[in-house]
Amino acid sequence: MNYLSTRGHADRKRFCEILLEGLAPDGGLYLPETYPQVDTATLAKWRTLPYNELAFEILSLYVDDIPAADLKAICAKTYTAEVFGTDEIVPLRELEDGVYLEALSNGPTLAFKDMAMQLLGNLFEYELARRGAELNILGATSGDTGSAAEYAMRGKKGVRVFMTSPDGRMSPFQQAQMFSLQDANIHNIAITGVFDDCQDIVKAVSNDLAFKRKYRIGTVNSINWARLLAQVVYYFAGYFQATASNDKPVSFTVPSGNFGNVCAGHVARMMGLPIQTLVVATNENDVLDEFFRTGVYRVRAAVDTHETSSPSMDISKASNFERFVFDLVGRDAARLRQLFVDDLGLTGSFDLSADPAFKQAAERFGFRSGRSTHADRLAMIRDTEKRFATLIDPHTADGLKAAREQLVPGVPMVVLETALPIKFAATVVEALGEEPARPKKFEGIEALPKRVVQLPADAEAVKAYIAQHCD
Repeated sequence: MNYLSTRGHADRKRFCEILLEGLAPDGGLYLPETYPQVDTATLAKWRTLPYNELAFEILSLYVDDIPAADLKAICAKTYTAEVFGTDEIVPLRELEDGVYLEALSNGPTLAFKDMAMQLLGNLFEYELARRGAELNILGATSGDTGSAAEYAMRGKKGVRVFMTSPDGRMSPFQQAQMFSLQDANIHNIAITGVFDDCQDIVKAVSNDLAFKRKYRIGTVNSINWARLLAQVVYYFAGYFQATASNDKPVSFTVPSGNFGNVCAGHVARMMGLPIQTLVVATNENDVLDEFFRTGVYRVRAAVDTHETSSPSMDISKASNFERFVFDLVGRDAARLRQLFVDDLGLTGSFDLSADPAFKQAAERFGFRSGRSTHADRLAMIRDTEKRFATLIDPHTADGLKAAREQLVPGVPMVVLETALPIKFAATVVEALGEEPARPKKFEGIEALPKRVVQLPADAEAVKAYIAQHCD
């Protein structure tokens, strides 16, 4: 299996090369040259597998430069009931007729990012040991990626983590999860700005090839293909739990800001998983919803990026969207570069509304979208608790609201849960008047000493900090 850049770089690379690299040399994102196809016989064989074995089967279609026995051991080490709370790993619960919640938030940091990050940590440690190398991970987080990465990488040999986050824009619980870690290989950097500033810094540093090579910079953001690939697995697991046979279509609704989670669903669908519709659920930062409604992708400035009660989706520049658009325009790298480098770089937007490809977003690729407000989230949290005795976080509430707008009779709708409610306690208290349950291991976490440095939204300042702590 070889991987190519969305922007047309001539090189073709193997999995373990792009695992440690992040962005391609031309600034593009890596994708497999082709998506492996899964037939009904394979689906039938996979249907009864434990999660770790299902993960091995799917990953092995994309990873041919790690011995099968080693890859199987890594999957078995990663996906355990001890780490994720249940034997199913991602148990499915039916809320009402045809509407399901897939629980993805039972990992170490109580968010769906653990599903991929725990695997990524083990893959990094394995490959770095095999090479006798070190890696400095530079990441950007709007809340959950940072803690998931840090908990997955803390204490790992040969790995340092430099995690940027928007200063003051995460919930107190999210901040405490990250900033309370005292491990020497973990560095928290609070950036004066919004998440998109953090993401721009990561891309700027990754595009400085000399610095990237000198300091061995890698990434754990979903621009890293390995992380997105790990997320493909739970679409298959959710499908098998929602159906009794492989001839029944299922739809998924995915709360989305950076398009990584739902892009994994796109990959699963391209492989042949019978997904009828992929519903992208956004909050007031509705760049993605606007595109799927109108064909216009319009990035917002920092001052126009709303601070909302589903803060992990306060994103107006969706990194993984480039992967989908690459498929949407027929994998035409020149066309992709025009859209993302020329049009987006010069004007902050591109318009596909008159392009025949835009119709394919819904007709061929199955995408729909929806948008929520703060009032919608409060109403959905109250309704779900009252009718189903189920407490959800505000991002999952965004998902449920969009899901109900796109229901089709006879087609199960699986909503991907994104985090446990305690991570966003203030909104839950506003909705219900009471604090959500808190796991014992996180009691008093907000009062712990914090280890964080504040820096301006400047790539050079971040590079200087990395150099200082690596030399």
